[in-house]
Amino acid sequence: MAETMRTWRYGKLTGKLEDFLVRTEAAPCPEEKSLTENQIIVEVITAALNPVDFKLPESGWVGEVMIKRPATPGLDYCGRVVAKHPSNSSVAIGHLVFGGLPGGGQWGTVGQRTLTTMTECTILPKTIDPDHAAAVGTAATTAYQSVLFHVKEGDKVFINGGSGGVGTWAIQFAKVKGAEIVVSCSTANVALCKQLGADEVIDYKKADLFGRLKAYGQVFDVVIDNVGSTEVYDNRLLYLKAGGCFVQVGTPMTNSFMLNLALRQFWPTILNHGQRRFNFVRQNNASEYFQQIGQWMVDGRVRAVIDEKFDWENVPAALAKLRRGRTQGKIVIQVGEI
Repeated sequence: MAETMRTWRYGKLTGKLEDFLVRTEAAPCPEEKSLTENQIIVEVITAALNPVDFKLPESGWVGEVMIKRPATPGLDYCGRVVAKHPSNSSVAIGHLVFGGLPGGGQWGTVGQRTLTTMTECTILPKTIDPDHAAAVGTAATTAYQSVLFHVKEGDKVFINGGSGGVGTWAIQFAKVKGAEIVVSCSTANVALCKQLGADEVIDYKKADLFGRLKAYGQVFDVVIDNVGSTEVYDNRLLYLKAGGCFVQVGTPMTNSFMLNLALRQFWPTILNHGQRRFNFVRQNNASEYFQQIGQWMVDGRVRAVIDEKFDWENVPAALAKLRRGRTQGKIVIQVGEI
């Protein structure tokens, strides 16, 4: 196996991540001799981007503590196993796998090779395209936790932000669970959200979102916020049932919002807001989530939504587009060849 690889790297940031990325053709590869029993080295075919790829590195001291530099962006991928520990019998060299890294670091997935474990990926079903598999990743496992752990058949669910990476998966998972789904999105994304399974769509460009939600009354069993809107949370008592659950997914990486988030997790317990629960979805790219999502894809129950595919040379442009926040589903990067 080669000792060097091509990748995109960054060090200390004083601005936007895409402005500080440096392309290199000779970065060190993960070392096969250092692998633990569960670790594998994957040659990346396709990577997918998430907002956390730029939000966390740009979050000041928090990002500097959590991500050792130099680092490479990217958590999500589909690729080929090129090295494993001799005692690992769960996968073979040459197998295609898809999954998501547990966090940012040196072996980000827009690099030619990444280091991961079998607890954070699964074997790629033969009928799933690598681009679609890469688009599962962190967005789908986050949506999986936000829906599968809180929504039951017959529930009425409001999803704030239905057209992005997490939202497109959340709509489909809620449909799998047999829920009645109300979604917010912009005019350009109404048709997509309906195609994915939304029963009602609130076009926030044309309607007063909170006026519409207030008109529903306290009918929602679960509210899933993929945007990070303080208004959606602050007004939850107008439309979330007693006994319901507010699920927070999207979060700005600011000190004020992090403090607000911490208060949210304890405040409902103190005030007991009609037994309404609050849950913040933490990243967990578990193998069993990928297995279930992959099976639903094979069965035709859910599908990946890809906004645009970029060549590897255009990673900075892909990040810039993601930052603008107008994507339908996922942005993927062609890193290697099948």
